[in-house]
Amino acid sequence: MVKHEPWYTILWKSLEAIAPCMEKKGCEMIYLESFTFPNDDVETDFIWGILRKCYDTYYPFKVLSKHRLAQLDFDPVTILYGGNGSGKSTALNVIAEKTGIKREAPFNQSNFFPDYVKLCRMNIVREIPEESRIITSDDVFDYLLNIRNLNQGIDQRREEVFQEYLDVKYAHFQLQSLSDYEQLKRMNKARSLTQSKFVRSELMDNVREYSNGESAFRYFTEQLGENGLYILDEPENSLSPKRQIELAAFIEDAARFFNCQVIISTHSPFFLAMREAKIYDLDEEPVTVKPWTELENMRLYREFFQQRDREF
Repeated sequence: MVKHEPWYTILWKSLEAIAPCMEKKGCEMIYLESFTFPNDDVETDFIWGILRKCYDTYYPFKVLSKHRLAQLDFDPVTILYGGNGSGKSTALNVIAEKTGIKREAPFNQSNFFPDYVKLCRMNIVREIPEESRIITSDDVFDYLLNIRNLNQGIDQRREEVFQEYLDVKYAHFQLQSLSDYEQLKRMNKARSLTQSKFVRSELMDNVREYSNGESAFRYFTEQLGENGLYILDEPENSLSPKRQIELAAFIEDAARFFNCQVIISTHSPFFLAMREAKIYDLDEEPVTVKPWTELENMRLYREFFQQRDREF
């Protein structure tokens, strides 16, 4: 006969197991510890080696080295901040390619993207889970577009079901054999329901019940699972301020309690203000780590609202 441990013994062992994590503000997980990009000298050597050919661009060469970004050291939540053209998305795409995590939407690789990735180095301290992935604005846009196409299909099918309802409800029908049983069930169903309820029962729930922002928020929360490295490129796009705050809290919990490591590029103050996030300012030369309150955009926001404080 198998003896089971008392519940309090099991509970105590569980608490002992998670105690070290709780002391560190949660079970924070690191998979990718650091990532090194080629410096200006390495890039120049590569470009001189191919000058015999004519190219319009050497992208992504000379993008990140412009502000002397040499290495990123990652925390459970790491943020890349900077203006347009600072290289945030480029850095995320390079990291995603080097780590080999999943991606859905295509991106601009250019002729030299694979060469650049080969010159990068990374330090992985734990095996990166298969669930890991990069999520870009194009992924969210494709998801919303699929919902729109699905809604259009539902609209077309709805008109067909309206007609089916009328045909079935008012049909003169007699059961002749067992093969007619399904038709009889549909007729009885139509006669027992209103037109709208019949149509609703014949179709899937209309996904238009969610706005674009709500759908985008649901997309992120469904894609971010447990135990993974997740790279998010400007997740604030399509999200209202309220949804940004909710997603930021979701990301914080995912990093603290569900073994997720998250790397984000963003302009949003709601993401930049996340607890314990390490923020790299890609507008600085050289690139440096800064508190969110010292970033240029945050100071602009503060000044803007201070000047209009009486209007609130």
